[in-house]
Amino acid sequence: MSPKQLEDMYDAVIVGAGAAGLSAALGLLRSEAIRELKDQGLDPKILVISKLQPLRSHTGSAEGGIAASLGNIDRDDWHWHYYDTVKGGDWLVDQDAAELLAREAPATVIRLEHDGVAFSRTEDGHIAQRRFGGHTADFGGEPVRRAAYAADRVGHQILHSLWQQCVAEGVEFAEEWYVTDLVLDAGRTHVSGVVAYDTRNGETHAVHARNVMLATGGAGRLFRTTSNSWDLTGDGMALALAAGLQLEDAEFVQFHPTGLAHTGILLSEAARAEGGVLRNADGEAFMARYAPGHADLAARDVVSRSIMAEVDAGRGVADPKDPDGPKDCVWLDMTGIDKDHMEAVLPQVVETIRDYANIDPSTQYVPVKPTAHYTMGGIPITTEGVVYRWLREDGSDPTAARHRRVPVKGLFAAGECSCVSVHGANRLGGNSLLDACLFGTRAGETIAARIAENPVAQAELEGSDPLADDPYADLVDEATKERKAMIADLLAPIDAGDDADADPLGNAAAADENAAADGNPYALMAKLGAIMDRAVAVRCDANSIATALNALTGDLVPHVADLHAHSDSKVFNQELVAILEVRNLAMLAVTMLTATAARHESRGSLKRLDFPDRDDEKFLAHSMTDRAAEVSWQPVHIADYPPKTREY
Repeated sequence: MSPKQLEDMYDAVIVGAGAAGLSAALGLLRSEAIRELKDQGLDPKILVISKLQPLRSHTGSAEGGIAASLGNIDRDDWHWHYYDTVKGGDWLVDQDAAELLAREAPATVIRLEHDGVAFSRTEDGHIAQRRFGGHTADFGGEPVRRAAYAADRVGHQILHSLWQQCVAEGVEFAEEWYVTDLVLDAGRTHVSGVVAYDTRNGETHAVHARNVMLATGGAGRLFRTTSNSWDLTGDGMALALAAGLQLEDAEFVQFHPTGLAHTGILLSEAARAEGGVLRNADGEAFMARYAPGHADLAARDVVSRSIMAEVDAGRGVADPKDPDGPKDCVWLDMTGIDKDHMEAVLPQVVETIRDYANIDPSTQYVPVKPTAHYTMGGIPITTEGVVYRWLREDGSDPTAARHRRVPVKGLFAAGECSCVSVHGANRLGGNSLLDACLFGTRAGETIAARIAENPVAQAELEGSDPLADDPYADLVDEATKERKAMIADLLAPIDAGDDADADPLGNAAAADENAAADGNPYALMAKLGAIMDRAVAVRCDANSIATALNALTGDLVPHVADLHAHSDSKVFNQELVAILEVRNLAMLAVTMLTATAARHESRGSLKRLDFPDRDDEKFLAHSMTDRAAEVSWQPVHIADYPPKTREY
């Protein structure tokens, strides 16, 4: 569905309709500030813009669980969850944010239950919980069952429940709209709205808003081997970069250890929580060597690196579908799990293995390898969801000048596209759904307080024109005009007299196969993913980073800039959207590699072979990288847990 008519001015526009965006909408509408407005007869004007129909959002793919110290099975304490989150992030976690995450986790899960999430249950009716990697009792002691789950479909449950609650609250959605521009003032201090392309009819809309929230998800499609769906092309992060903002800790990308061989499809950590074991070519359960006491349920970065170490040592296995291919996998042994229990608590994992590998996991080993899964970095935000810039207080040498956080008024973010830094250098399993729901709700509540100060409905009631009174309105209109012209150029028919080599159709006149590929956004996206896989998947060094940067800036980026749509149709022209997406990915890839090159250490998910050790003296700091490839450093907030050696 789409709005029959856009409002002249919105109180708030939320971009993205996954767990973070829907939680923000509910947090906003259920807040005390909005309830008081409604009691006065003033309804807030809210719009949720979604690239997809909301129930197709990637939140629905989350399988394993959501972390909270409910203590329903094992004795637990939120302080232990707090510590595990800091340790799991290799001390790059802002501890004020991690404390909030752990303390508010139980209330967040209970709120989800009240909203209709059908969690699996214990025999006495409480929410069931399972083990997840890196979650312990007594500050790093024995593993603890902390992840609340709904079989292996908890994301599906959460997404559907939140969406249903939003429908009940009367939330207005603009579905299958693609936001192309985030519009800020010239000083990048104030948001004025967004530009959005309606893929169903080809119309480009100026959407004026006093508050904008970005909740667009991650950027897994930077890599060819990824668990992420096709739509996770880093749109929110790219919108921020293009608008002149920074990304925080862009170099940290989590690779989930158990992607189904050569598909990237995720096999949930729940498979190991229920008794699955990783084995090398010799049949050895090798994780006991790398992480004594935690073994297969060590933190994800530890397990991924351990798998690659086994492969490098010649103890990898080939995918049975390609027995003569590279031995770059290991086995996931689930044969020790009772078959009926497996079917009951891991139905999606079992179905995936059978459908995509033609393997019965109750009797056969399953080939797995690490797959790009989660972006720890993103748009920098406060614990209230406010987007900020990290700026020098004066114009002196950036290595000497003091910096400070400068908020962008009216701009918010939450979920995987953002970085409140509760994940640091490596996210613990179960903390991503928690992050999205908890900080999405908090951002919504913060937006509600801003709306209450100056609601659009109040201005209209008093007879004034909110759009005419907005000093930034012209900026949105001008950006929309420019975007319409750009889209028109992309859709305009190619002049038959143009140079044959520039023909994006790759016709007989331009018979070179590479030229055809260079005019195909999907081929370029695959090429970009292959470059990133080779450069920074699980491990990297200065040479691999430099090689990738040269390949991007010298070859791929120019071809991306030259892309042109094959069809002039405006209606459901998916290639047009793909062109915009690959432009976003190319920009993000350069930014990610720039940040990676600047961090001369190994920490969490970032393993640099040329700088193998963690360096707290120089790099206990968040990288802040802009589109111009300038990197500055923001200190980590250390409160209760000083850095120490991270061992599992």
